Amino acid sequence: MAPDLRRLDETSVELCACGFFRDERPVRGLAGLLDWRLAGRLSALLASGFVRGDPGEALLVPGKPQLPFEKLLLVGLGDRAAFDDGAFRAGLLRIATTLEGLRVRRAVVELPGRGVEAIEPERAIVLALELLGPAPEHDAWWLVEDAASQKVVEQRVRSSQRVASLVDP
Repeated sequence: MAPDLRRLDETSVELCACGFFRDERPVRGLAGLLDWRLAGRLSALLASGFVRGDPGEALLVPGKPQLPFEKLLLVGLGDRAAFDDGAFRAGLLRIATTLEGLRVRRAVVELPGRGVEAIEPERAIVLALELLGPAPEHDAWWLVEDAASQKVVEQRVRSSQRVASLVDP
């Protein structure tokens, strides 16, 4: 189930980050919803070949005035069929290092592959917590999850002594 932009509009963050697959057009998940709000700007960049969705590729585009965020970060995840734990880790690491480089401390993040259910919510949060560790820079991420997945994520986050906010559709 895709996130609802009305809920995202209520967040007070400067950046929204999500992944997209090289072989999936139109883009789906949060990227697809944001593309719709941006009147197809992301689709146009993809169609032009400016961005492809290769692993490690990152695109930063302005969000305002169509979005409540200053910036939108899109991270390439490669081909969907090749998406695995390693691709998840690489995508999340790209998001985390880009946010750190931009000095963004408050962001809405769709964990790589979650928007199209390429990875289960529990597995995604376990890998995310392993990768990110206790760094305080990541404690102000709002994760995009549906209501059922929120419970799984919240339980895992609580058990690891981390704080998370979730945005549901």
